[in-house]
Amino acid sequence: MSNTGTRVLVALIAIPGILVLAWFGGYAWLLFIAAVQIAALIEFSALVRAKGAEAQTGVMIATSLLLLLVFLHERLEHDIAAITGGTTWPLQWQSLLWILLLFMLLVLLVELFRNRPSPLLNIGATVAGVLYVGLFLACTLGIREIFSVIEFPVGRVFGTAELSAAQADQLWNWGGWTVIALLGSIWMCDTAAYFGGRSMGRHKLFPRVSPNKTWEGALWGFAAAVGSMLLARALVLDYLSIADAITLGCIIGVLGQLGDLAESLLKRDAGVKDSSALLPGHGGVFDRFDSLIFVSPAVFLYLDFVVFA
Repeated sequence: MSNTGTRVLVALIAIPGILVLAWFGGYAWLLFIAAVQIAALIEFSALVRAKGAEAQTGVMIATSLLLLLVFLHERLEHDIAAITGGTTWPLQWQSLLWILLLFMLLVLLVELFRNRPSPLLNIGATVAGVLYVGLFLACTLGIREIFSVIEFPVGRVFGTAELSAAQADQLWNWGGWTVIALLGSIWMCDTAAYFGGRSMGRHKLFPRVSPNKTWEGALWGFAAAVGSMLLARALVLDYLSIADAITLGCIIGVLGQLGDLAESLLKRDAGVKDSSALLPGHGGVFDRFDSLIFVSPAVFLYLDFVVFA
């Protein structure tokens, strides 16, 4: 089978499963994002190892998983309180601060005692892995969790603190469709950029990092991202204004492609074409989710602090 055939076959198998998990949200989406996070961090460690640095892979993975739980804070507090009868939890921002401070302390102490060459490079790579892959990707979980009843500003949006069954269903559907629209917009951006660049590409976009990408392809990708979000708004995301849909499309169309370039920069520096061969025809997990990693923090902040402010 050709590489394109393998690529399409893997996509046809994986995409429906990813969309179903995004729809269900909650702990199912947590497990998926955790799996992506672990695989991407292992691949990130391999990239920095090619440059002579030894990131603390175990510390990166453990810290990144804890960061995921920060974005599941309200759900965990609610579910555990239902079992235990109520416990005192730190606030979400306090949990985040605790984890980051203890992580930095742990990284320095581990490096102090493990006696490996280039401790400065090792520490830098470990911190970069947690912030870039761990924290950024955790925002993908945060986007889905915004639409849980215990997290969502129901009073401001629905005008009541007690949702009816129909309103609760609507909120749940918004969350699922929002993540699906985000993924679909990224995939449409990638596809349009690829085929637009192949058919019309004349002017190199960033030859130092990615010689085959062109401005024409990037513009097609940008237009596809904006168009996808406008279509999603018309079909299923009626809580978004047209300006919000265009803004989210612009975020995805610009940051998604910059995320792809950023990951390409790391691979080029490490002297490899793909971050791994885990996904036949696609390369590694880091390759497949580089745009989502880059886009998720901006989408999360825009939804949380602008759309639902």
